[in-house]
Parts: sequence; C-alpha cells; structure tokens
Amino acid sequence: MKRLLSHESMDSELAKLHCACKDWGFFQLVNYEVKHSLLEKIKKEVQDLFDLPMEEKKNLWQYPGEVEGFGQAFVVSEDQKLDWGDLFFMRDPRYLFIRSENLAMAILAQMAKALEIEAREIIEIFEDGHQSMRMNYYPPCPEPNKVIGLTPHSDATGLTILLQVNEVEGLQIKKDGNWVSIKPLPNAFVINIGDILEIISNGTYRSIEHRATVNSEKERLSIATFYAPRYSAEIGPAPSLISKQTPALFKKIGVEEYFQTLFARELHSKSHLDTLRI
Repeated sequence: MKRLLSHESMDSELAKLHCACKDWGFFQLVNYEVKHSLLEKIKKEVQDLFDLPMEEKKNLWQYPGEVEGFGQAFVVSEDQKLDWGDLFFMRDPRYLFIRSENLAMAILAQMAKALEIEAREIIEIFEDGHQSMRMNYYPPCPEPNKVIGLTPHSDATGLTILLQVNEVEGLQIKKDGNWVSIKPLPNAFVINIGDILEIISNGTYRSIEHRATVNSEKERLSIATFYAPRYSAEIGPAPSLISKQTPALFKKIGVEEYFQTLFARELHSKSHLDTLRI
C-alpha cells in the first residue's frame, strides 16, 4: 500500500494492481495503515466468540428471515446440503472496522486510476455505502474430502477484505479451471474483487470463484469484511468505459433490488451476476 501511494513507485505498483485485478481477481496487501495490535485484538475476540458455550451462542442466534448472528446464510431449502462451517454475520459493523473502511476507499480510488476512469465513477457509488462482516469458523472434519467449508462462489459485493485469524490454510480460488490454494502472507489482508466491481469495470476486473476447504486436524478461522454501495445507488458499467467499440456487458440495477434478488437464491458460482449480463 505504501508503494501504491508513493509518487516514486506509484506507476509500477498501479500496473501490478491492474494486472492482479484483471487476471486473478485476488491479491494480498501489506504495509497498510492498520495497527498490528488492533488486528491481534480482533483475532483474539473472534476466537473467543466461537469458543463460547452453545447456551451463550443461542442468545446470539439468527432470527428467522434474518442473516445477522450465528447460523448459516443462503439457505433456501430444507433439502439443501449445508457447508461444513459456522458463521457470525454482522451488518454495518463500522465501530469495529472503520480503519479498514478507509483502506477500502483508498484501494477503490487506486483501482479507478488503474482503469483510467474518473475516481468519482467508483467513489461516489461507495460513499456512505453498506458494510458487513462475516466471521467464519471451519471445524475439523474426520472425512474432509466429503464436505466443503464454503460453497464455491464469487462475492456479490464490491470489494472484500479478508483477515486470516489463525495459520491454517483453506482458501482456494479458481484459476483457469483449477483450484489454487492461497497461502496468506504474515500480516497481510487478502483482497478480492466482487461482482459489483466486475459490473462497474464492465468486465475488465473479474470476480473470481473461491471456496473454503477443511482438514481433519485443525480448525480454521477468518474474518471477511464486505464493501458495497449505498442502497439508494444504482450500479452499472462506468459511463466512461462504454463506447461503440466497448458496449455495456451488464444491465443497470438498483442496489437494494440487487441484494433482494441475491439473498432469495442459493449461493452458487457466479449465478447471480449471470442474471445481469447483456
């Protein structure tokens, strides 16, 4: 991040960012302005949260029809096979991650530079936007090859910032039809492009399918913070990217309607984004 904001190294680092977003949809970010002590405190509190006795967890369980609290997400059928994992979901946890929100906006501004569009075409959509956090706990499984920690999917939001809580690996991304394991660097955030950014960039930056695997011996914990535009906004390809030579690849849609249709369906691949393709 420091090289991205430095006049001396900005151009070369922007080229790296552009390549990562275009070819991979994922990258790891180091040297950001979030204190290491704060991240360690958050990691410990997330571990303590999932270590609570079941009786205490029940007081924090999801209400019917809601996604906040302990439970599962994208459950639309009693016949559906569930993921081998627990989650604790929070909407708009600004008091926890205000620093990472500033970081997200800084990254989005750099992406606008890399795309060679006006910063406002991205920033204005995300200002006063929607933030949510999903804390993930993947317990060991005696037969890990028979389950999946998190179903293969792309993130429906704009940008995701993931913090690995412990050292256990499990995140995989789909690259050229193969699953590639991500080994988090020490003190790095794993950043990925969401469907909304694929829409805004008119397909230049791609949201990538990813999944979480489990193992037979150790639990894995992570925190994913999602950034999306405000509900009153409309999303569609950035106007400056559209021309006769490069027509719009996605329909325009209101953010509120976008999320209503998202949560009405089962999580699967990039199926929600596919409904918006022209």
